[in-house]
Amino acid sequence: MADATDTTDTPSGRDYRDTVFLPETPFPMRGGLPQKEPVILEQWGDLYGTLRAERQAQKAPLYVLHDGPPYANGDIHIGHALNKTLKDFVVRSRFLLGYDVDYVPGWDCHGLPIEWKIEEQFRAKGRRKDEVSKDEFRAACREYAGKYIDLQRDQFKRLGITGDFANRYATMDFTSEAAIVAEFHKFKNSGQLYRGSKPVMWSPVERTALADAEIEYHDHVSPTIWVKFPVTGVSDDHPDDLLAFRTSTPSIVIWTTTPWTIPANRAISYGPEIAYGLYEVTAMEEGLEFAPWAKPGDRLIVADKLAEEVFKAAKIAAWTRVYDINPSGLECAHPLAAQDSGYGFSVPLLAGDHVTDDAGTGFVHTAPGHGADDFEVWKAHGHHEVPDTVDPDGAYYPTVPLFAGLKVLETEGKKTGKFGPANGAVMDKLIEAGNLLARGRLEHSYPHSWRSKAPVIFRNTPQWFIRMDEPLKSGDTLREMALTAIDDTAFHPAAGKNRIRSMVEGRPDWLVSRQRAWGTPLAMFIDKQTGQPLHDPEVDARIVKAVAEHGADIWFTAPNSDFLGAHDPARYEKVEDILDVWFDAGSTHAFVLDPRLPEHGYTGDRPAHWPADLYLEGSDQHRGWFQSSLLEGCGTRGRAPFKAVLTHGFTLDEKGEKQSKSKGNTTDPLTVIKESGADILRLWVSLVDYSEDQRIGKQILQTTVDAYRKLRNTVRYLLGALADFDEAERLTDYDQFPPLEKFILHRLWELDAHVRQAYVEYRFQDVVRPVLEFCSNDLSALYFDIRKDSLYCDRPDALRRRAARTVMDAVFMRLTAWLAPLTPFTMEEAWTTRFPDAGTNCARVIPETPAEWENAAEAKRWKDVQWVLLTVNEALEASRREKTIGSTLDAEVAILTDQSVLDLFESEQEAADVFRSSSAKLILWDADDAKALDVWDSLPAISFEPIAKAMSDQARLMVKVLPITDRPKCARSWRRVPDVGSDPAYPDLSARDADAVRYWDQTRS
Repeated sequence: MADATDTTDTPSGRDYRDTVFLPETPFPMRGGLPQKEPVILEQWGDLYGTLRAERQAQKAPLYVLHDGPPYANGDIHIGHALNKTLKDFVVRSRFLLGYDVDYVPGWDCHGLPIEWKIEEQFRAKGRRKDEVSKDEFRAACREYAGKYIDLQRDQFKRLGITGDFANRYATMDFTSEAAIVAEFHKFKNSGQLYRGSKPVMWSPVERTALADAEIEYHDHVSPTIWVKFPVTGVSDDHPDDLLAFRTSTPSIVIWTTTPWTIPANRAISYGPEIAYGLYEVTAMEEGLEFAPWAKPGDRLIVADKLAEEVFKAAKIAAWTRVYDINPSGLECAHPLAAQDSGYGFSVPLLAGDHVTDDAGTGFVHTAPGHGADDFEVWKAHGHHEVPDTVDPDGAYYPTVPLFAGLKVLETEGKKTGKFGPANGAVMDKLIEAGNLLARGRLEHSYPHSWRSKAPVIFRNTPQWFIRMDEPLKSGDTLREMALTAIDDTAFHPAAGKNRIRSMVEGRPDWLVSRQRAWGTPLAMFIDKQTGQPLHDPEVDARIVKAVAEHGADIWFTAPNSDFLGAHDPARYEKVEDILDVWFDAGSTHAFVLDPRLPEHGYTGDRPAHWPADLYLEGSDQHRGWFQSSLLEGCGTRGRAPFKAVLTHGFTLDEKGEKQSKSKGNTTDPLTVIKESGADILRLWVSLVDYSEDQRIGKQILQTTVDAYRKLRNTVRYLLGALADFDEAERLTDYDQFPPLEKFILHRLWELDAHVRQAYVEYRFQDVVRPVLEFCSNDLSALYFDIRKDSLYCDRPDALRRRAARTVMDAVFMRLTAWLAPLTPFTMEEAWTTRFPDAGTNCARVIPETPAEWENAAEAKRWKDVQWVLLTVNEALEASRREKTIGSTLDAEVAILTDQSVLDLFESEQEAADVFRSSSAKLILWDADDAKALDVWDSLPAISFEPIAKAMSDQARLMVKVLPITDRPKCARSWRRVPDVGSDPAYPDLSARDADAVRYWDQTRS
């Protein structure tokens, strides 16, 4: 049938428009999502509670998604939107697959970002942090976090996130803090916890130690120096003239990018397998703009492989290699010894496996208080005293000769994070001492705090650690248990397993103490006599009980005697460090899942199980939440608290660049929701490959809107076509369906299996893209177009029309289910438009798809039909352009082809229906049938050949479009068929249309 507005060549007489069964639906073409979605949210009410109640009544299996907590600070950003939407896809799809789903949204509340905000608030009131009591400060932090929990919760709900928000968790809740303390006590009491003094990554800006998970690497320009350490002592194994008076005192040359650590130097490390030599300078470069610090006669000891590079830096033009040097047994003076007696100690040479001759000088300046390798080699050679050189602010202690009070990094003001005066002061003193050989600058990757973005330093401090390599009761170490747990975990994508495995294999002991105020304390007492933690179950129980009742603040305000019971408070020191926030987050399974385990006595309506089925976060959490949860679970329960881990990439702008407010290239999810609707944002999430970094911006979102519009129009057409469809009209005998309907049912069968498996495997892109292609290619471009004439013009009880509407009902029932997790607002609107009293679409499970719908033969047939259609459509379009026909219904399509193609069509009328023409002529291409070829040649039209690869190598096809000029047009369907006028009661209608109008007239008389 032509468009209903077409009035070309309309026979005079009755107006039949009222008799055409055009689609009718109140479902509008325009989404209006920003206005409709809040209304739908209101109608849903406690949707999560409703869904859990229904599934539990159905005895559904339980699925647990444990929420990785976002930080309670600021509005949600696009990363939040991606993360929470993916989680919602998991939750809603598992409900759709028939599960009872446990998902409790949570928030991470402790830590530096909030602490900084509160410090700023107090500074604005003229109060420094040290003028505010810890109790008042923590109360302000708690209030701030609570404000943003409420704000983000409402924003997540507006995005359509479904979860147990009424019972949300927060790491600052009293019961959460108590559980975190109890988990910490498990490590304390199992012997996994110890206090050690070693170099750790320290943020002077934040005044706290940082763990590996809190570090990110950025390009950074550092000063580089080559420093001479004069040799003052040799063993008998060395040449007699090494320290001869007639020659210059030889010096070992070191290279470093941290001049500020020279005051902390206590040794020089060398590589036992490296070849070293004693070199004498014979000439310097000439024509320099400055006087170099080296001079002829200087004797320098360096690795042979690096000698030329060192001399180039020092502007040395010529040199002589004197002889081999074995560094073992040498002793040096500190390069600043002549400047201050505080540096008048000997500097030994230590063999170390960490030394290479890949860069530098082949020697490593060793400051045991400021480097992990330095510390280990110092201890390995029997040294125990580690000097404290730099204070928590990154300034030299008052006891440091020459440099007391100078800062390594600026910690306040506009220069925060920039180098302080320490580097320059050290270099100046080395020049004065005559021991600076050369200097330069180096851009390299350097560790920064992921919170402050400022560089960090290695600093020796007493901290609390959890051992990675101490055998536990099971006989395995924490590292071994964690690696086993990784192997037992399913990773999506699979590459995540190797990534986290390599991190765990090489990570140091877990640093869990922080020197800040806002967090969960290491709530324990230390015996002043032994330096060991107090192990007393009654004391631990009193601590946990008090924290559960009053929050962690009670630890800082209550007297020690309240916890210690019969123990003498004078003998014990209270630890007031706070726990690493990753320990908080890693413990969430203990207070979110454990209390709701039926095996622990839980009988409520929100049961969980342990371990969780899935943890889902960004790929950066391999070193963050995933890893801390892994270590916490293995350290307290012997296994990971998850069965599977899913990671997603980061969201970039349209050019693939990192989003930044300063660049102005951010996409605000709240703005997208306000302007276009949450379903647009959700559809974007479903369309991207979340396992990689994704892109978003105005153009990409416009493409998403276009995809949404096509999807919405498909649903709208179905709703209109299914108006008043009821069970009496439904066809139930599969054999009664025409071939085209059998093909669409096969596609439903095929897609159903695909969608189910894709949801099981969290492949959301593999749900939405095939479904969108089905809507566009199989439905809109093929099925709807072919069956439009039947839907509009067949009488309602016609078998073909009933079959079409039955199939469209099956399509509607599955589309609204398949897409419910991805675009829940639109599918809810569609569902309630058709079934206003049937409850929420979100509570449905995917309808079962009959096995008899599988029909490979029809699938093959319609693939071949569509090959024919490509050429037919091209021919019809060319005829329209040449104005030889007005519409396709003004044409007869003739095809000359092989028998295999003719067999695709049951009749010429079916071919005409498929071609959307009024008639079709099918002619066999038979070289032996001259008559048939003569008929083809006599047809007055241009022949069109296939524009796509044939369905088989042998298939031949020619197409002609013949204008129909000798048949009147049916006044109702616009078809030009021979039987127009055959019914005297309706002389301007075809027989089919006359029968339909007679039915229409009779039902309304």
